[in-house]
Amino acid sequence: MCGRFAFPGEDEILMTFGVRRVVIHPKSSTNVAPTTVVPIVVEDAGQAGREGSVLTRELRGARWGLIPSWAKELYTRPLINARAETVTEKPSFRTAIRSRRAIVPATGYYEWVMENGVKVPYFLHPKDDNTILGFAGLYEWWRVPQGLTIAGTQDDWLCSMAILTRSASDDLGHIHDRMPVVVPSALVDDWLDPTLTDSHLVQDLIHAIPDPQLIAEPHSFS
Repeated sequence: MCGRFAFPGEDEILMTFGVRRVVIHPKSSTNVAPTTVVPIVVEDAGQAGREGSVLTRELRGARWGLIPSWAKELYTRPLINARAETVTEKPSFRTAIRSRRAIVPATGYYEWVMENGVKVPYFLHPKDDNTILGFAGLYEWWRVPQGLTIAGTQDDWLCSMAILTRSASDDLGHIHDRMPVVVPSALVDDWLDPTLTDSHLVQDLIHAIPDPQLIAEPHSFS
């Protein structure tokens, strides 16, 4: 599971993921909670798939906790994670994973481990602190009902997202049995490609993503 994470500032995101259009200007955060508006990188589909179309890589904001487009009301328990094994099948995610995939920039994420009766936070991150991770995400647009105010709403529409998770690697399994799917730089273009809409091919791509090399260190929020 990924219930808290940290993300870098705008400059690091632009440089790492080759963003060409900036909609939001995020400052770095060391402890992001669900329902927070966070930066995501997407390929602006526009006229994607049509002859002569030009895609633009964009940095925009999304509320962490996906709301399906067909939802009648705001979920009280936000869908912050999507299981990679079933994401192409679950009604809440199967449309978004085919056509609205995103990269969620991160410097690492947190898990809590029970030690001697006390929950101890661990920060899982790359060995090189300058490395920026790209969590595999998916996003959706939801029409906000009249009279409801939600942070991140633009022109009565809310962009929300979820992070894909998979079974944790052996090195990290003692911390938690699930971990975010981390897209390596060589597969970022494929992950963001809005013309890749076949569910079977999307699953093939997910299976091709290797486990990241992360370390887990005790962390203090004080």
